[in-house]
Amino acid sequence: MERKSPMISKQPSAPRIDQIFSAVSARIDRWREFSLCVQRLAAQRGGKAPGDLSSECVRLFAELRPLEEFHAFPGPRILAAIQERLSEGDAVGTARLAQRISASLMSRRYRHDPREWEVDEDPGDADRALPTSLGETGARPYFETLFVSGAPPARWPGQIQQVRRLRRPLDEFVYEPVMVGSFEDAVLAVILNADLEAVVIYDGFPFASTRDLPLVRNLLSAWLPEGEARAPQSHGLLLANAVKRIRPELDIYFLADQSPEAIAGNIAAASLRRVFYEVEEPLEIHLAILAGVAERFETPYFDNLKRYAQKPVGTFHALPIARGKSVFRSNWIRDMGEFYGPTLFLAESSATTGGLDSLLEPTGNIKRAQDAAARAFGADRVFFVTNGTSTSNKMVHQAILRPGDIVIVDRNCHKSHHYGMVLAGAQPYYVEAFPLTAYSMYGAVPIRAVKKALLDLKAAGRLDQVRMVTLTNCTFDGHIYDVRRVMEECLAIHPDLVFLWDEAWFGFARFSPFYRSRTAMGARAALREAFDDPAYLERYLAQEKKLGADLDPTDKRVLETRLIPDPRRAKLRVYQTNSTHKSMSSLRQGSMVLVADEDYSKCEQAFKEAVFTHASTSPNLQIIASLDVARRQMELEGYELVMGAILSSLEIRRAVNEHPLVSKYFRVLTPAEMIPAEYRGSGFEDFVKPGTTWMDALEAIRGDEFVLDSTRLTLLCGTAGFDGTQFKGLLASEYEIQLNKTSRNSVLLQTNINNTRSDVANLLKVLLEISQGIEKRLASGGESARKAFAARVKSLMEDVPDLPNFSRFHDKYRDDPKGDTLEGRMREAFYAAYDEEGCEFIPLASPEIDRRIASGPSLVSAHFVIPYPPGFPIMVPGQVIEKDTIDFMRKLDVKEIHGYDASRGLKLIRPEVLGESTPRAKSAAASSGQKPKAASARASRR
Repeated sequence: MERKSPMISKQPSAPRIDQIFSAVSARIDRWREFSLCVQRLAAQRGGKAPGDLSSECVRLFAELRPLEEFHAFPGPRILAAIQERLSEGDAVGTARLAQRISASLMSRRYRHDPREWEVDEDPGDADRALPTSLGETGARPYFETLFVSGAPPARWPGQIQQVRRLRRPLDEFVYEPVMVGSFEDAVLAVILNADLEAVVIYDGFPFASTRDLPLVRNLLSAWLPEGEARAPQSHGLLLANAVKRIRPELDIYFLADQSPEAIAGNIAAASLRRVFYEVEEPLEIHLAILAGVAERFETPYFDNLKRYAQKPVGTFHALPIARGKSVFRSNWIRDMGEFYGPTLFLAESSATTGGLDSLLEPTGNIKRAQDAAARAFGADRVFFVTNGTSTSNKMVHQAILRPGDIVIVDRNCHKSHHYGMVLAGAQPYYVEAFPLTAYSMYGAVPIRAVKKALLDLKAAGRLDQVRMVTLTNCTFDGHIYDVRRVMEECLAIHPDLVFLWDEAWFGFARFSPFYRSRTAMGARAALREAFDDPAYLERYLAQEKKLGADLDPTDKRVLETRLIPDPRRAKLRVYQTNSTHKSMSSLRQGSMVLVADEDYSKCEQAFKEAVFTHASTSPNLQIIASLDVARRQMELEGYELVMGAILSSLEIRRAVNEHPLVSKYFRVLTPAEMIPAEYRGSGFEDFVKPGTTWMDALEAIRGDEFVLDSTRLTLLCGTAGFDGTQFKGLLASEYEIQLNKTSRNSVLLQTNINNTRSDVANLLKVLLEISQGIEKRLASGGESARKAFAARVKSLMEDVPDLPNFSRFHDKYRDDPKGDTLEGRMREAFYAAYDEEGCEFIPLASPEIDRRIASGPSLVSAHFVIPYPPGFPIMVPGQVIEKDTIDFMRKLDVKEIHGYDASRGLKLIRPEVLGESTPRAKSAAASSGQKPKAASARASRR
């Protein structure tokens, strides 16, 4: 893929989307391309070249050099040497330097080897090139610090040397300074340089760059509040806030030349870690930088677990496997010890002493690790969970919900939400996502559907029973909500709602400046800031004047208006669950509950009870440690890793959809195909469509009701004659490629921080090989093979069943059977299924099914019925089953359907339990003059 990055350009247009996310890999590619150019030139001319060295090499270096000024390595001295050798026509000398830089960037050897910073390979030059103890650092982590200074560039080398002289052998880390001289240059450095961990801002620098920076000016308009970019205030504080909006994990230090106490007391200085008086001892600044990184680097639980594993512990506790003696002394299971090594067993224990802490009620290292996670993810508090987000979701439901509470919930959410509501005794009010019938999947729930549910409940006088809104963000297939808008519009109708955002697949998004605003914690932070803004109250008062303070649910304007809440009344009660193991470096089942609830104190004890109910009293210590480490990694390098994951997804999209043969049989679906046009006000269609820029994508992220997570790739395989399950099996068995979800005619690929460019190349190679095989079979099989293939494709791509919607709960399970609202007492129906006498089985193909749909009595599901794919419940306990659901189920050709036994049929609650009569019972009752008897009094009581 072309990876040139016109971020510093005289062209007015914004760069392509992939060029924004390729800051690291594109940099390596540019150096490799330049290195190959000068190597070829050196080989052709045998060493010394004429004064006008190849114009191509000169052009490549001219494009490369400006961007290198935002990185510490290779540094101005080496760049000047390359320029000099280019001017002198020294192709061999230029090639030697370029090749070494390219290799060092690829291997990251420059982080620990001082010789990489030399112009020549003479070791005696090392001190002159890099007067530092870098060579003595061993395994000390390396990072870079951005210094923003108004000093003339001629003074920068001296400032760099001053910083380097502050290094000490005792330092836990080693860093290199990067100097810039303007607000705009600083913003660009923060975007491009993923090695940055801290920013030091000297007061008194200009706003505008001396370069032409269309990218930065577009970014500033996107991430700074309107009108703030040129506000007549300190550029230093403005820059600090801009950096925090882009990369909130970075530490920011402010050096004031006067009145530092006034700066520190400024509300706008909240983003600063510390304020210094500029003329004070520079060593304090150096130590503060190291301390800030050390705070993020610390993993309280993992660090202690490593120490614990080195202790000579005698254990008379449970868990014989701890310390590994039962394994390594065994005659039969020693191979387990050989496979895992001794450390795993030394780090196992069922004790909570020795600093190991208790997950159920942490007060020590687990508590400190959770507090660090809260800082990293922008929450007030975080709870670690070691048995998956299924448990995290049930904890939140149990903690917040009371029997009889109503929950507005996506019917297609993960089954843990449905079971959580059963356990809590809450009444689900199912709202429907928009269907993607062609691909046998659902999208996300439009805000209109959520608002209508709330307004209908208000009209019925039941709004006070609504406790929570639960939605999945992003969905399994990548649909991302406008989280802020959803919460604003809901709070405008019900200012005390609790929001549970299931972000199982989206935990990584916190570390992307493009996705962060669409996360639960990102939207909560934006709303908290907005509620404090007097202009927001003015907007609300204008709305109140138009629609009234108490919104009339029968007023059509309420449904049509983009509502905002009264900031004086609305409460931000936000919970987010994320499957840390799904998108970060956590062991399987590692999960977190993020809490940002203004009224948490009122439900704190209930939350503890929920933890006691669902958390294991014997949690896996390695999962806890991995959650701690995953947080550390994301705080220190999550920005770079997430950018790489997004880039990999864009490379796959481009490679598959633009390949002349592969695209004939396979295609990655675009946002235009995954999101109906009515929810894409920006008109955004495709990440890799020619002419599409990152500004187009940013406009969609900022304004569209739904956007698509590029890392969730729906690959059509029905056009190649494979159903999703079949294709998934083929890739796993023949090519060792593992996939995620499947549908009738597609599979879901997910790129994450683990993927490399080699993975992308291998995937494309496999798809090409399969495409070539199809071509060969069709060519050799003749007309009959081509007809059979076309029929198979038509069956998969055109003969798709309509997707069923939720119908309603049976009247027996509704508080107001005559009302128009859809909530129901699902718990009661769920436990009715425990009474076998009160249930019946009817085969799916039986004519009895059709007869009862047509003329009664009602078919009411006793179970959750969840086919895989698509993986959502098409029946829930207490639901009246209608024709569209039966038609869909009869057309399914999947092997895995949870809650359904094909040998017995659908499990239904008997009509007698529901208070309905069968035709036979009616006839018998008429002849005896008695009412039909319920099959089970116990089922009825439930």
